[in-house]
Amino acid sequence: MFKKIDHVGIAVKNLEEAIKVWEGLGLKVEEIEEVPDQKVRTAIIHIGESRIELLEPTAEDSPIAKFIAKRGEGIHHIALGVTNIEEHLKELKEKGYRLIDEEPRIGAGGAKIAFVHPKAVTGVLLELCERKE
Repeated sequence: MFKKIDHVGIAVKNLEEAIKVWEGLGLKVEEIEEVPDQKVRTAIIHIGESRIELLEPTAEDSPIAKFIAKRGEGIHHIALGVTNIEEHLKELKEKGYRLIDEEPRIGAGGAKIAFVHPKAVTGVLLELCERKE
């Protein structure tokens, strides 16, 4: 059903400052992208087959800004790579999982994404992520 951990999303207040911290660890940001629909700027760090995705809000009403206001900076979500996101969403819905997105949308890097509500997954915001690879 799932291929791998695609990425871990980390909410940050200031992308440039966060990049300095992560690059100070010896990691390299390879991509920076703004995703207007999500009201977020992302910085992507590749580690093997997985990624760390730093997420900075671009608007006060963005989901990332709301997350930071409520919980502070830190891990926002875990994304699992899938091959057929529509089929996965249908199956999860049939099993009774609460979905935030019943249809995929486009996220960073052009990936199809959809979220499963944290209340359905032991308090963890779960993202399904289908990439053209």
